[in-house]
Amino acid sequence: MAGDTAQHAADERRLAELGYKQQFERKWSGFSNFAVSFSIISILSGCFTTFSQAWNNGGPVAISIGWPIIASLILIIGFCMAELVSAMPTAGGIYYWSLKLGKPVHGWLTGWLNLVGLIAVIAGVDYGFATFFTFTVSLFNPAWSIENLSLVFMVFLVTVITHVLINVFGAKIIHWMQNVNVYWHVFGVSIIVLILVFIPEQHQTLNWMFTTQINNSGWTSYWFYVLPLGFLLTQYTITGFDASAHVSEETSGASIAAAKGIWRSIFYSGIGGWILLLSMLYAATNVEEINKNFGFSPIVLLTALPEGFAVTILVISCVGQYLCGMSCVTAASRMLFAFARDGAVPGSKWLSKVDGNRNPSNAAFGAASAAVVLTLPALYAPEGTVVPVAFFAVTSVTVIGLFVSFAIPIFLRWRMGDKFQQGPWNLGNKWKWMAPVAVLEIAIISIYFMLPTTPAGMPGNENFTWLAFQYSPIAMLIVIGGAMIWWYAGARKWFKGPKSDL
Repeated sequence: MAGDTAQHAADERRLAELGYKQQFERKWSGFSNFAVSFSIISILSGCFTTFSQAWNNGGPVAISIGWPIIASLILIIGFCMAELVSAMPTAGGIYYWSLKLGKPVHGWLTGWLNLVGLIAVIAGVDYGFATFFTFTVSLFNPAWSIENLSLVFMVFLVTVITHVLINVFGAKIIHWMQNVNVYWHVFGVSIIVLILVFIPEQHQTLNWMFTTQINNSGWTSYWFYVLPLGFLLTQYTITGFDASAHVSEETSGASIAAAKGIWRSIFYSGIGGWILLLSMLYAATNVEEINKNFGFSPIVLLTALPEGFAVTILVISCVGQYLCGMSCVTAASRMLFAFARDGAVPGSKWLSKVDGNRNPSNAAFGAASAAVVLTLPALYAPEGTVVPVAFFAVTSVTVIGLFVSFAIPIFLRWRMGDKFQQGPWNLGNKWKWMAPVAVLEIAIISIYFMLPTTPAGMPGNENFTWLAFQYSPIAMLIVIGGAMIWWYAGARKWFKGPKSDL
């Protein structure tokens, strides 16, 4: 206890040096800090819900080879962010770093990008869960169907509401639930892999898994257009690890614990996700049926396994996805609270309040409400599709918003060079090559993930339909354009950085 008290005092002093007083309880351990990022990454969520994106855009090559390549690049991004959070462990995290390393406008833009990314990840994870939950129920009740988009949206809405309620009324046990989710993922993924390896009567060959190309997109340029679109599977799954920074004011020994939480969550998710995906490819023998259903991952299970085993995997995945969504609301509420604390969002006074449990409940409601609005286009879909194009647009918004917000402070830290005051966890001199690699990777994927996923989504195409339109460019334009218009219209006159509450 004496050691904890001394550590908390040191954490409180460090936070005061950064300009803030201690408002949260430091009840999160280093493992809990790791757990929240690991839970948001959630290979039980991303690997299943965006499997079709990679299957249709590249096929097994995009999964077996694309995953480890992109995961390694994301790990480099994570190392750069770990160094930053070690030096500046605050709930605002990403935008605070930009403020301190650059100018107020850098912090302003970073904050808005990070916020929309965190809101989009709530939308993507909870809508993905709603789709999988509805499909699982439909196996027992024909009245439920994922083609009934209104029903799926209602399940999504109920899911978001329950996640807010858990974050508000279960605030004292949220960190414990994150820990439980880690073990659920470890044992759940192990069970799934064992089922997919030992239960099917037939399996694919390693040669098929690592060389087969599939293109169900309608585009003709495989290597330079289609395959990179398939990388959304990895880039979307392994994101949200900035959560370790957002809960750093609640973490004991945050300067080291939050840094380790970021890179370790990426590293272990990268390995676990690859093993899980390879086991799915290993069992994906009915290629014709999987293609007919646009790569929808439950079809891989139902065509390879007896229904009981397939349902077991779906239930394990659904629970992991649900817990992931809970963690997403936790991270988004902390970031929105911190951004509002500095007066950077409408309704800042209300959003920056903490309740009797010292929990940002208002921010949880605000972030979740915005996620629902962002997902409204998912009520409509082109005829014949299994999952609305809007779902993949939301995942693109998640990736672009979050990763571009990461790129800004990473670039600013690289530009500062040796003047940057490193924290106890740092990269030594490795930042000199890691930072440029991180920024370049983010720039390239951000361009690709704003491109149409099908010809029908390309304006000017004879088969163009707004239901197939990839609206992430419009969403990002609204966010970036709106933020900058507000900046030049008046925010630049009063937003000068963190408002010290000491």
